[in-house]
Amino acid sequence: MSNIKHREQFDAYEMEEDYDFSDGIRGRFYEPKKIPVSLRLDNDIVLYFKKLASEKKVPYQTLINAFLRKELQSI
Repeated sequence: MSNIKHREQFDAYEMEEDYDFSDGIRGRFYEPKKIPVSLRLDNDIVLYFKKLASEKKVPYQTLINAFLRKELQSI
C-alpha cells in the first residue's frame, strides 16, 4: 500500500455525534511534571515524613507531594 493510499484511509474518517466514556478512566494518561523547588520546613515535619517514607519504602518527597495533593483536593 502506498503512503498516499494509507493516508487517505485516515483522512476520510468521520467523527461520530456521541461517544460513550462512561467506562473511561479520568487522567489515565496524565503525568504531572515534577519541578525542583527549595522549601524550608520545620525539622519535625521532615523527620515525620522521612520516617513514614522509610516504613513505606518510598521517597519522602513523594509522601509530601501526595499529602499536599490530597489537601488541595479537599479545598
